[in-house]
Amino acid sequence: MSSSNCSRRAVLAAAVGLAAAPTLAAEAKAAPARSVAILGDSITAGYGLPASQALPARLQAELARMGVPARVIPAGRSGDTTAGGAARVDRAVPKGADVCVVALGGNDLLTGEDPSRVRANLDRIVTRLKARGVTVVLAGVQVPPLLGGGYASAFNGAFSSVARKHGVLFLPDLLAGVALNSRLNQPDGIHPNAAGVTVIARRLAPVVAKGLAAG
Repeated sequence: MSSSNCSRRAVLAAAVGLAAAPTLAAEAKAAPARSVAILGDSITAGYGLPASQALPARLQAELARMGVPARVIPAGRSGDTTAGGAARVDRAVPKGADVCVVALGGNDLLTGEDPSRVRANLDRIVTRLKARGVTVVLAGVQVPPLLGGGYASAFNGAFSSVARKHGVLFLPDLLAGVALNSRLNQPDGIHPNAAGVTVIARRLAPVVAKGLAAG
């Protein structure tokens, strides 16, 4: 093959590549981001923190750091319980959500709610989400070890029981390493500070990424 033919082919290939590049870039830009809702209480709503430091924003940033682009939608409400979440799940989790993190139970624990009711509420929430085709990540709440006893066992078991029943992704303790740590909580000792939220986001993000990959 002559050098002139090679040159012509090289020019044509370059021209085709240049023509295709804007199209590919436009397609990548137009690709919709996956969406993740967080159905929770004041901890997920970011009580005492600016929105930029609340869990939805920190989780979105952590997913991006992992190379998993997603839009995280806040659906937390201060004071909410598993019963409240069950009552509002259909309207709180927007249509089209790919994944929903269910992070409720802290207020149930504070009020000593019957673990069987907690389990029933969680079951209702997960059932509704799965019926809509939403991938569920269930985040548990653990009774502090110093309390122990039968109530602790039953309460902790409510989360794992629902996770097993529905075969959903499960993070046993949303506040692991954060609860009761004064350096990672606000002065009230209950709500994570910005550093505590970062710890939660880093532990939660890999589980959410699995949910996005499976959806």
